[in-house]
Amino acid sequence: MTDDLVLRQDSAGVATLTLNRPQQRNALSRAMIAALRAELARVARDASVKAVVLTGAGPGFCSGHDLKEIQANPDPVFYAALFEACAELMLALQALPQPVIARVHGIATAAGCQLVATCDLAVASTKAHFATPGVHIGLFCSTPMVALARAVPRKRALEMLMLGESIDAETAAAYGLVNAVVAPDDLDSAIAGFTARLTAKSPLTLRIGKEAFYRQDEMGTADAYAYTAAVMARNLATQDAAEGIDAFLAKRAPVWCGA
Repeated sequence: MTDDLVLRQDSAGVATLTLNRPQQRNALSRAMIAALRAELARVARDASVKAVVLTGAGPGFCSGHDLKEIQANPDPVFYAALFEACAELMLALQALPQPVIARVHGIATAAGCQLVATCDLAVASTKAHFATPGVHIGLFCSTPMVALARAVPRKRALEMLMLGESIDAETAAAYGLVNAVVAPDDLDSAIAGFTARLTAKSPLTLRIGKEAFYRQDEMGTADAYAYTAAVMARNLATQDAAEGIDAFLAKRAPVWCGA
C-alpha cells in the first residue's frame, strides 16, 4: 500500500523498512514514529528475519522531525510526548535482536542523523549529507546529540551540533558516523554485501552480542569486563557456540541451529 508510512519488504532473511513520506523528505511525524515502532516490534518477533535495512523513499533518507506538525501543535505536552516517542523509537532500534543497517541515499538531518547514528551499521551514497542543524532555528539538537555523541568523537559531535553545518558522506565516514561510502549506483550492492555477511552468522550469537555491546557501552571498564565475561560464559553454553567451535576445528562450514 503506497499510503503506508513505513513499507516493508522481506527477501532472503532481510527485512527492508522504508520510510514513506517522500514529499516531506520522510520527516518523523508522530504517526511515522508510531508506524516504525510498530513495524520494528513485528520484526523483533519474526525469527525469519536475520537483518534489517532502514531506508527512505524519494530523494531523502530522513529530514528529522516534522516542523510543520510541531508548529501546528504549540503545546509543551505535545512536545514532551513527541520527544519521548522518538527516544523510545531509538531505544527500540538499539534493542532490536537483529542488526540494523541504515541505507542513506540522501539527506539525513536532525532526527534523521540520529537514526543513522542509532543504527548498528550505516552505508551512504556519495550524494548523502548529514547535519544536526537545529541551532540555525533556535532549537539545539539535544535528543539527536545522544546518539551522535555515542557514534563520533566528542569534538566532532560538538562541531556538528554547535555549527549546524552539513557534512558530506566522506566526512561522515571519517568521523565514524557511517561504515562505508559508495557511488549511488553501488549502494544496493554494498548493502547486499553487508546483509549477506550478516545473515551467514548465527542469529543467536548476533543477538547476544548486540545486546551486550550496548549494555557494556554504558558501564565503567571493570563492570563491563565482569558483565561481558558472564555473557561469554552463557554464550559458550549455547548449541551454536558448540557447533561453531566444532566446525572451525573440523574445517567445515557451521550449521546454525539458533538455540
